[in-house]
Amino acid sequence: MMIFLIFASVVSYNGFVEKAYRDSLSSTYTYSCTITTSSTLSNVTFFIPVPADPSGNSPVVARFSDQDITGLPGDWTVTLYDTGKATLVKITAPEIPPSGNTRQDMPFTATLSSQIPAENMIDTRDPVNNSAMFHPVQGLRQVSCPIGSSPVQGTARCYQYQTSLYADFEALPDASVNITSVLTGNNRWKIFDNGFSEYRTRVTVVMTGANHGWSVMEGELERSLGIYYLPAVPEKSIEWR
Repeated sequence: MMIFLIFASVVSYNGFVEKAYRDSLSSTYTYSCTITTSSTLSNVTFFIPVPADPSGNSPVVARFSDQDITGLPGDWTVTLYDTGKATLVKITAPEIPPSGNTRQDMPFTATLSSQIPAENMIDTRDPVNNSAMFHPVQGLRQVSCPIGSSPVQGTARCYQYQTSLYADFEALPDASVNITSVLTGNNRWKIFDNGFSEYRTRVTVVMTGANHGWSVMEGELERSLGIYYLPAVPEKSIEWR
């Protein structure tokens, strides 16, 4: 009788844990692209990497296609391109900013952003092979993680890599242009206490003066942030446009 009660208690506890996990689990991608310039840019064309998985599926392309991106200036024209190796957003504008009201100590900044719920749990352990990244991911190498990068000790893994951006614009010789794109993939749940798993990646480039061609973007990746001893949840298919 005692063995039966212990068994029943274990089954009941495991069932509660799995249900609490399943009912509270949510997965979200958070994306942003920030363009900062200290001087007016004219005749502007950018091809900026958009996060996508190795098969080309992207959590943010539908938002760009629908113009459902927070912070997108009305005079910018946005088009998506799939090169087969990378997904790029083409941004064109006559001037950035149109007013020309910029200076070194007061640069112009535009931040395009979107938060997208995922239909399935995001793979935060191996995003390079299974989740969205800024492609192509070149020269990936592991590095030491910043102190305090994850509140859960022993899980985080950090890397540096490179990717590419195309920029064509006219500007003063001392103009400074910074483009930074960031993507976070996050899973959250509650089993007694709040839990999470996450990865973060960012790519950035700084250009001086006019630019007419491809530039290297420096990339950073922090993966396996959070908790990974969890109940199993059956996977569902993900459909991104």
